[in-house]
Amino acid sequence: MELKDYQADVLTDLSNYLDTLLECKGHLAKAFTKFWKDRGVLDQVYKNNIKEVPHVCVKVPTAGGKTFIAVNALDRIFSAFAEYNPTRPKFVVWLVPSLTILEQTIKNLSNIDHPYRQRLNDLFNGRVQIYDKGDVLQGAGFNADTVREQLSIVVMSFDSLKATNKENRKAFQENGYLASFLNDNGEAVEPLEGTDPSALINVMRSLKPVVVVDESHNAESTLSVDMLRNLNPNFIFDLTATPRDNSNIISYVDALRLKKQNMVKLPVIVANQRSQEDVIMAALNMRRQLEEFAKKAEDKGGGYIRPIVLFQAEPKNKDDTTTFEKIREILLELNIPREQIAIKTASVNELKKDVNLMDRSCPIRYIITVNALKEGWDCPFAYVLATLANKSSVVDVTQILGRVLRMPYTRKHGVELLNLSYVFTSSSQFQSTLNQVVEGLNKAGFSKRDYREVDLSSLELEPSPGPSPTQEELNLTAQTGDEKNEKTSESDEGQGLNVEKNKLNPEWEQQAVEQATKSEADKSEQEAPESDVAGVEAIKAQAVAQAQEFEQQANATDGDSCPDELKVHMNEHKIKPIFAESAQAIQFPQFFIKLPSDGGFFDTDDEWQKLAKENLLSNFVLGNLDATIDFAAAEADVYAVDAEEIGKGESAPSFTAVKKTQKERLNAIIKSQPTSGQITSIVARLFSLIGKNTFYPIEDNDVKHYLTRIVEAMNSDQRADCLERDYAYVKLIKEKIQSLANEYAAKEFGHWLTTQKIKLRPAFSLPAAIAPSENAPAIGKSLYVTEASVNTLEAKVIRGVADLENIVWWHKNLERAKGFLINGFLNHYPDFIILTKNKSIVIVETKGDDRDNSDSKVKLKLGNIWEAQANQISHETGYRYHYMMVFDKNPIEGAYTTGEVLKLIEDL
Repeated sequence: MELKDYQADVLTDLSNYLDTLLECKGHLAKAFTKFWKDRGVLDQVYKNNIKEVPHVCVKVPTAGGKTFIAVNALDRIFSAFAEYNPTRPKFVVWLVPSLTILEQTIKNLSNIDHPYRQRLNDLFNGRVQIYDKGDVLQGAGFNADTVREQLSIVVMSFDSLKATNKENRKAFQENGYLASFLNDNGEAVEPLEGTDPSALINVMRSLKPVVVVDESHNAESTLSVDMLRNLNPNFIFDLTATPRDNSNIISYVDALRLKKQNMVKLPVIVANQRSQEDVIMAALNMRRQLEEFAKKAEDKGGGYIRPIVLFQAEPKNKDDTTTFEKIREILLELNIPREQIAIKTASVNELKKDVNLMDRSCPIRYIITVNALKEGWDCPFAYVLATLANKSSVVDVTQILGRVLRMPYTRKHGVELLNLSYVFTSSSQFQSTLNQVVEGLNKAGFSKRDYREVDLSSLELEPSPGPSPTQEELNLTAQTGDEKNEKTSESDEGQGLNVEKNKLNPEWEQQAVEQATKSEADKSEQEAPESDVAGVEAIKAQAVAQAQEFEQQANATDGDSCPDELKVHMNEHKIKPIFAESAQAIQFPQFFIKLPSDGGFFDTDDEWQKLAKENLLSNFVLGNLDATIDFAAAEADVYAVDAEEIGKGESAPSFTAVKKTQKERLNAIIKSQPTSGQITSIVARLFSLIGKNTFYPIEDNDVKHYLTRIVEAMNSDQRADCLERDYAYVKLIKEKIQSLANEYAAKEFGHWLTTQKIKLRPAFSLPAAIAPSENAPAIGKSLYVTEASVNTLEAKVIRGVADLENIVWWHKNLERAKGFLINGFLNHYPDFIILTKNKSIVIVETKGDDRDNSDSKVKLKLGNIWEAQANQISHETGYRYHYMMVFDKNPIEGAYTTGEVLKLIEDL
């Protein structure tokens, strides 16, 4: 199971946040503000819900794969913190809001054939154990030794850690099964007041868990926040479609990206019918036609789909079961087999655990419910929500709407109508019903743009015959004759349904099949169908047109668009209109690599893709390369920090803390081992501090082999020093590996240029607007209304540039994948882009004299190569290209002073 592109983007956002958090030495408020400021979003304030604990949230709509995101996130979280405390156990408390989701999560994470578990096994080398609360209370495979050697995930409900009843209080009581943790020499943690040290809650506290909170909007009450605090977490990762106001959101997923990835059936087609009878007939007819389309699609290689209707009833009160039975009676009288109908309410549950709605052998096509199908109930076969409310009332669809949104098999189906979901209602207060639909979409993480209204009011449909005096009226509110004559009480107003048999068409199925099986050649969007039961044919015609429009909108989205919630905080600045034409006409050359074709029958051309440094390292192996490092130059400081007061009651978290006594104890254990054991232990520690995939695409096993060679060359004193100053040693080792990789990449780059395996192509376009983290002062001829901030030297250079007569505009280039990248054997984001009146494009990189300019030579080398290669295609682009590196006073060979570069640019 591969990550969808938006899921990968969420994980990238998480990694970037973790990097920012470590860069800010764990200052929660600073890190969160900086994380968003770097993305051009200002005024983002961290909500310090649980002091000293990083607590962040990702917003992912229903059906977006939150569980798979969380599974992949665990590795990134543990890898980030391993640099500072590699010995801390990989322990996770995974909290869910309901028993339904609890059972699903435990089942899927425990099943070795499920993609979630397979991914966990890949990430943690098969050392994974899943527990429920009962397992850990009894110490079943759960002890101090096992948690050190594996990833341990305890899946629990929110309520199970609240001491509100006898069963839940077991987690706070003395527990002899967990005695091994009392003798463990891990991190000492103060027990909760009034609890025994051996209690499960204290054991979990001592392990400082990473806490995953699924559907976290359910866990923001005061009691739930206290429960999270009691766990003494190391990190809290929330996932929800509807974050609360006090959530620290680090990633947003737009619903259109789910549509683009075929995760959801959008848009929701909402049709208002004339009567409750028409709602029933439309639902039956549409479902039957969808099933015919699904059969044809399956015959052409598609997956098995059995569309399901959710009938949402409106009983008079919570104890009323006659309403549901009478809906079933109607369906039976319309010749629907009893085994195809199920009731799912708070009091009646015909969807037992052993019922698999996705199984081909399952006959169920109709489910009668109220709001029992909430979070945790998922069936991609649910296509139609038919709300059976009194015409004067507005049925509450907010809780149930999300149940019809998930796409079967997460792929687009050959018939467009199978890629949508449907809501049928007959409310006279249709606008209020639409508001309910919008609220339901909001609760699922979507918005008002994700539904389409189908207007049937102007269509001349088959008239519904009026009731004859002899016809029986099916009164679904089970009112007596006397009650009918009484004025409806205020408490019952708007509740209950009346369905008349004579308005139900017993020939509905035959008509539905006939409509579905008509060839497209017999249909015309311009002609009204001969027979249109409850407007279904009109709904279909409008739905297809609206779906195509919606899909075009979805395909136009990209991962860089700003979420609506943040637009008001964006520091956004557009290109000045006077420069728009000249700027948008430019495509800046970047390096591309020629990759062989995939060998398809019709595939004759090789494919060119943008070059990444990883391409240059694809064959790099550390192997027997030089492993000599002068560790005498290692810095003495240790990077780990304890909690530090930073004012206003905030403090930095202790997740980076390595207790001195704990480290001394671990070092003593390693020193007592024979030499071979010491080498193995030291290599393991160094690799933990380096982290997995740090040097991608260099294999981790290659890195471990290289570390082994380094440690094997040490004498006993050096090994002891390495244990004491492991962080300093790791810094030098990383620098050594990076230098070897850079040297190899530069050689490959030169060789591939010579053999024309890579070449320059016009590629990068300037965005219509930028969102810098900080603004520059007003300087003439800037391309954008406001440019990104500049330092003293940059300001000096660009003010001089702006004063030149031959300059059209200048732009402060952005970094972090937002700006123009010279992509070669290193990733180089130059400081400025300048356009002259004679169509010369000048790329300028500034360098301060007081800086360590160790990378200046390689940047200058790459810049000069780019200039030479770009000018070879100037006859195609119409521009001349120049790369210049500027120093204030003491330039390296091939670079210039400020005065020199201004004179050069003036002469262009």
